[in-house]
Amino acid sequence: MKDFFTTKDSLEDIIKNTLADHKIKSTKHIISGWTNIVIEVTTDKGEFFFRFPRNPFWSKMIIKDAKFCNFVEGKTSYYTPSMSLHYHKKRPFSVHEKIQGYSLNNRIYNLSHTTLAATAYSVAKFIKELGEIELKDAPEEVKYPLSRFLHELDHRHYEAHLDDHHSYIKSTESTPRLVHGDLNPGNIILDENDQVVGIIDFCFAGISHPGMDISRIISRPTPYTFETELLRSYRQLNNGHLSVARIRKMQKIWQDVDAGYANHIRKFYPEITLPEKL
Repeated sequence: MKDFFTTKDSLEDIIKNTLADHKIKSTKHIISGWTNIVIEVTTDKGEFFFRFPRNPFWSKMIIKDAKFCNFVEGKTSYYTPSMSLHYHKKRPFSVHEKIQGYSLNNRIYNLSHTTLAATAYSVAKFIKELGEIELKDAPEEVKYPLSRFLHELDHRHYEAHLDDHHSYIKSTESTPRLVHGDLNPGNIILDENDQVVGIIDFCFAGISHPGMDISRIISRPTPYTFETELLRSYRQLNNGHLSVARIRKMQKIWQDVDAGYANHIRKFYPEITLPEKL
């Protein structure tokens, strides 16, 4: 029996059974989900996101995602999802309420210099707060090294492996802290006033060098002002500690990670919509 989902599964029925005490008004497939089949569900009691893993690797990681979200909930200044984990025929899937707002990805090129600076500061603050959470009571899934995660992602999905990158990341993890792992603009939620209110999607999360989150954001196209202010804010919040050379090297690693997984998606999941620029 497979331990993941496909679009051929009766996902609508699974949703109805999971939300048996809700009246479902509409469902919408989010066609940009790289790792999971993502469905937005509107009900009489609110809006929810369902995430159905696309393969065995992401089935394992969605369990980590849920445990990570629930461990860090309420421990930063920003909303992070309260994730419920469910199973259908022993296959895990997750559900969380939608954060009202829109992604930074959809607004980042329309923000003023002042707003970009404020947004960059909020992101740097989230990274700092996440990294300061004590790990002693964390579930083992939460303490999953990012270097191990990326190595497994690579060797299960990529045709050309990135072993030198994995070795470098591992070498930076001597004193690891909690990291989001996939802190790209699509996972940062703004409210109607363009203020950062929440962070979503912790499938990549674990422990690593906090600079991995800084480099992750700027590995995707962002305005020069945002990048400059993000680096400045991170330096300010961390008493000036920032190696730009290390950030640039990590930035290149993330771009190679994206390119490798994008090739996998193009080959096996052509229905997924990829960003125009990675």
